[in-house]
Amino acid sequence: MFSLKGKSAIITGGGSGIGKAISVLFAKQGAHVHIIELNEDAGLQTVNEIKEAGGLANVHSCNVVDQETVVSVFKQIGKIDILVNNAGIAHIGRADNTNEADFNKVFDVNVKGAYNCLFAAIPVMKANNYGVILNMASIGALVGLSDRFAYSMSKGAIYAMTLSVAKDYMADGIRCNSISPARVHTPFVDGFIAKNYAGQEAEIFEKLSKSQPIGRMGKPEEVASLALYLCSAEAGFVTGNDYPLDGGFIKLNN
Repeated sequence: MFSLKGKSAIITGGGSGIGKAISVLFAKQGAHVHIIELNEDAGLQTVNEIKEAGGLANVHSCNVVDQETVVSVFKQIGKIDILVNNAGIAHIGRADNTNEADFNKVFDVNVKGAYNCLFAAIPVMKANNYGVILNMASIGALVGLSDRFAYSMSKGAIYAMTLSVAKDYMADGIRCNSISPARVHTPFVDGFIAKNYAGQEAEIFEKLSKSQPIGRMGKPEEVASLALYLCSAEAGFVTGNDYPLDGGFIKLNN
């Protein structure tokens, strides 16, 4: 089950965290993984790990904000069976203290970046009458999170884009879904805590962990497992859906 043998999968932001976990698992299941990374060195580390395990992978240096570059890279890749829009950035702030530059940056990376990849991949998928698209949203698209105005805006857009793409291209054999994780333990989280709470790392980590009713953060590998299902043939009847992966945050956090 859940074989991706013979599939070509593009994963943005595959150099670390959730994107890396998805890249490694997809390669293990037989996909030829193409990692789109702004940080080429990080992408190369993931590629080397995949190759050492006997998998197929390449890294492509690319800023997803630049549509011309995205289109060029996707043309070089050629075959596109799966697209995982995972690349994104976070931001802390409310509507009245988020400056325009930061708002635009979050929009450009998280929303326009996903759009650029959709713009480049969908014509290829339409031509083959087959494609699977998975977008990485967030619980911030579904519930109010304190001090996450711009970030929640961007993930709400991802949620809406998922539904739109699923509707528009169903007749072309393209499925589109999204995952909405709660807090997942990645290097970004560790870096955020170290930067903003020096000397209180253990205390803050425990506090953030317990914000999920299940009592811990998610693991990148858990997100990757759900991603694998949604991108596999076993999920052939699944499209136009968002899947919270939240340790009970949305429904049980009261």
